[in-house]
Amino acid sequence: MRAPVSDLPIVLEDVSVAAGNVRLLESVSLKLAAGPPTVLIGPNGAGKTTLLRLAMGLIAASRGRVTWGGREDAAPTRRAIVFQRPVMLRRSTAANIRYALAAAGIPRAARDARLQELAALLGLGGLDNRPARKLSGGEQQRLALARALAKEPDVLFLDEPTASLDPAATKGIEDVIRTVALRGIKVVMSTHDLGEAKRLAGDIVLLHRGRVIETGPAETFFPAPKTEEARRFINGELLV
Repeated sequence: MRAPVSDLPIVLEDVSVAAGNVRLLESVSLKLAAGPPTVLIGPNGAGKTTLLRLAMGLIAASRGRVTWGGREDAAPTRRAIVFQRPVMLRRSTAANIRYALAAAGIPRAARDARLQELAALLGLGGLDNRPARKLSGGEQQRLALARALAKEPDVLFLDEPTASLDPAATKGIEDVIRTVALRGIKVVMSTHDLGEAKRLAGDIVLLHRGRVIETGPAETFFPAPKTEEARRFINGELLV
């Protein structure tokens, strides 16, 4: 029996993305490999969301090459993404997860067990019959994560997953991210919170004006940045 084909590593080779005359990403080369979370940081408009969407396969490169596990035409069956403001379906929490399980091709006989597993993992127990749109912001974000994990992805992209959440809800989401990463799912996420980046990142990618300024392990990036832009950003100075 063949081993399942993985979408990792995801490799971007001299990639640019343009919208009209505006360059959203410029000459980006990056490898996203299995391991601890990769965290994208940078000011507003740096290109973090564009990079996530490109690596997910939602948009195409204007120039350059993107490969998933060595393949250029890999369908996103092994990848999942959660946007900063996920859309909740007009149905219950459990029905939202059931919909995601069906869309992921999970056999009907296995869905109940998988639903309970996801609800336990995301701390959604007791909310099965609650309308998804009546959940709190933190609960909606956990539900969005449950739907994304329904397809058992190799890689999970998260766009500002704790934006606008209170500290308790933020901790809940961060705990889930740690658990997911320990289970072998590659997490690639963006954040404006440098504290969160320090808590979660295995490696850091600093973006500015669509370019990768610096990459490296979080344990060395924060205490000893190699570029002036990284030093200034870490110190809270504006990058212009």
